[in-house]
Amino acid sequence: MKKIRIAILDLYDGQQNEGMRCIREMLVRMKTNHHHVLEWEEFQVRNKQELPSLDYDIFLSTGGPGSPLDSEGMPWDNAYFQWLSNLVAWNKAPNNINKKYAFFICHSYQLACRYFGLGNVTKRRSTAFGVFPMHRMEAGQDDPVFEGLNDPFYGVDSRDFQVIQPQLDRMEEMGASILCIEKERPHIDLERAIMAIRFNAYMVGTQFHPEADAQGMSMYLQRDDKKKTVIENHGQEKWESMIEQLNDPEKISMTNSHVLPNFIAQAIANINNPYSLS
Repeated sequence: MKKIRIAILDLYDGQQNEGMRCIREMLVRMKTNHHHVLEWEEFQVRNKQELPSLDYDIFLSTGGPGSPLDSEGMPWDNAYFQWLSNLVAWNKAPNNINKKYAFFICHSYQLACRYFGLGNVTKRRSTAFGVFPMHRMEAGQDDPVFEGLNDPFYGVDSRDFQVIQPQLDRMEEMGASILCIEKERPHIDLERAIMAIRFNAYMVGTQFHPEADAQGMSMYLQRDDKKKTVIENHGQEKWESMIEQLNDPEKISMTNSHVLPNFIAQAIANINNPYSLS
């Protein structure tokens, strides 16, 4: 069985976060429970301007703090876009049989949408924070990353920015598709955000956090300091709602055990049989 090398692109800028813990633990579970031969390495993209070479098989690019717009022109942002450009070029080259797979989460997803020009990346009126339903579009009904999930399914959302106003001509040109959108709110005159996109056969991105694990997030939010912060910023009702929904086995636990594992499992299958996907 081929050894699968995974690069984790850490965009948290040196800040403490739950995202990296969740990704590490998910990879350990996949390695242990499914006997995949996995090894991974982490790269601190923003604070150390570290980026992986294309020697890896799978790339997982994380969420992170701050604006996905204000970084435009910064050295790390330029380097990240150059890395992404190199990745796209590799996969387009017909002589490269072994394709490279990439998953973009939250901040990385917004950067990827900016890079590909697939929508308007804009600041929200208010912070989205909580557990919310994700509604699948037609392309998301049969996409393997959502296999085994309900419709709608639920995701952890934590963002000040969003991707709206999809550029459908550009999507058609590059073979991209919208997989899911946020909950419809007919009483609110705001466009629904695009919550997941398949950029191409090898790249997927989500605005929500599919790596979030229910038990760990619940313990995290019940820490005195985090509980106080959430209640001060979002209210007691929001904190109680998050704890309740994190404890629902049909919500975050389902998303955590399917989306990223589905993506990685499909990538591994294609890497081991490169002629199965054109």
